[in-house]
Amino acid sequence: MLEVSNLTKKYRKTVANDDLNFQVNAGEIAVLIGPNGAGKSTAIKCIAGLLRFNGIISVCGHPNKSVEAKRSFGYIPEMPAPIETLTVMEHLEFIARAYRVENWQEKADALLVRMELDDKRKKLGKELSKGMQQKLSICCALLPEPQVILLDEPLIGLDPHAIKELKMMLQELKSSGCAILVSTHMLDSVDELWDRALIMMNGKIAAIRTRVEIESSGEDLEQLFFSITEGGQTGGEQS
Repeated sequence: MLEVSNLTKKYRKTVANDDLNFQVNAGEIAVLIGPNGAGKSTAIKCIAGLLRFNGIISVCGHPNKSVEAKRSFGYIPEMPAPIETLTVMEHLEFIARAYRVENWQEKADALLVRMELDDKRKKLGKELSKGMQQKLSICCALLPEPQVILLDEPLIGLDPHAIKELKMMLQELKSSGCAILVSTHMLDSVDELWDRALIMMNGKIAAIRTRVEIESSGEDLEQLFFSITEGGQTGGEQS
């Protein structure tokens, strides 16, 4: 499980994240949605341990920057950054050795086939297109079979096959008990995936809704989203 409590991040006088509180349960896909500049990327980078912050972030009960948390955590950044001089297969071997993944070659083979990178094994990082870099980033994040997965705008740059495959993977990971957080500004791209929606605006969580709540109340998530992001309203934060 991923738990975020009182997350606040300031850049001098600018408050990028203002006292964020939410959780993503095991076997759940949560989407962090909001317009550009809402604070999503800052929150994602704090959760991933890339930024200093005030508050508490725990991964499977461990502080997010601890070794225990990192062993359970997978991160797919918005901008993939492969090592230019390593091949696709060397990237996966590096991850496998770092995380001590057993039978890693068999798992790597399966991921490469699903992401249509099987014929790119010997390609260097610098030789990969943006889409191929994104696919490699996905393979590297999923190889250790993490219990908590964080994806920042994961569909940008992917071809239709890879988008379909990644969505299937997320459903499979959800079924296996993973806690999954997807950050995006494109609500329609994850419409069929989410169990919990976290709407961000001006550095705050403006509303939290589960799919069950939306379906039982007759509320429209898209209308709620636009009323908050375009009208400046608050949709009633709840956990």
